[in-house]
Amino acid sequence: MARKTRAIFWIGLVAGTLDITENLVFNHFRGISAWRVFQYIASGLIGMKSFQSGWNSVALGVAIHYAIALTWTGIFLFAALKFPTITRRPVLSGVIYGCLVYLIMTFMVLPLSGVPHPPAAITVASRINAVLALIFCIGLPISLLTRKVETYGTQSRQIKSDQ
Repeated sequence: MARKTRAIFWIGLVAGTLDITENLVFNHFRGISAWRVFQYIASGLIGMKSFQSGWNSVALGVAIHYAIALTWTGIFLFAALKFPTITRRPVLSGVIYGCLVYLIMTFMVLPLSGVPHPPAAITVASRINAVLALIFCIGLPISLLTRKVETYGTQSRQIKSDQ
């Protein structure tokens, strides 16, 4: 179990870092600072108060972001253990998982959270960016790294049983 926990931690850290880096770059070009991005993430939990809470809400936003990435990683890893087909086709699984994460986050999690609703309709470019970001920064890295961990674990068990 310790190996699985370490795998979730490291894979989630990689995926979360890729995702937030993409998000920060995308928002930088829209004139939105990293500070505001993390406060926006924190607003999911504490509402509009996050925009007046300074560093505390920024730190909370970072913690929430990585907690979400670790959660998605754990869900994928345990699904892969239950259904080995997932790791046999890691690219397809990663693309599907990224799309699933997008749908759940966009249409379930965000509406139930305290994040402010956008004043105008979300642009097509923002939607496309969000889907692609979750495919390439969450779905694929989690899937490919999970496959690598599972392959390594299987090889280690085979080597030990051969000795």
